[in-house]
Amino acid sequence: MRKGAGAKLGEPSLIAVAYTIERYRKAYYDRLEASNKSNAIADWLLYFANTILDAQRVTLARVEFSVAKAKYYEHHRGQFNESQEKVIARMFREGITGFKGGLSAENYIAITQASRATTTRDLQDLVAKGALTRTGELRHTRYTLNIRDDRA
Repeated sequence: MRKGAGAKLGEPSLIAVAYTIERYRKAYYDRLEASNKSNAIADWLLYFANTILDAQRVTLARVEFSVAKAKYYEHHRGQFNESQEKVIARMFREGITGFKGGLSAENYIAITQASRATTTRDLQDLVAKGALTRTGELRHTRYTLNIRDDRA
């Protein structure tokens, strides 16, 4: 980026590029090694261009997630009790991918130290308010943040 020029949304930051390379570091080192064995650089340039494009997609997804998070909190302002707030904040800290496999009642209990009965009531309330979506049954029940972008 030129000195004094502002970053544009379409330009990935160096952090996003570094994150993308780190996430796929084996491919990076494979390409780097292959490039060092030959004078041909087309494959390296193609790899790097695709890495930049992937970094842009990651950056845009993070921006969209941040906007959806702000809309979510605006839509649900004042609707959650203290335990629910704590769990929702923890779920958002997991980022775009969320809890692996979704939030379980056991996760809720571990985060809040709430009783099983309170956990059940709180989770049912969050689903009823449209804050979480529920999948599965019994011990396979999981919850995810309901951050559909239809609240404009």
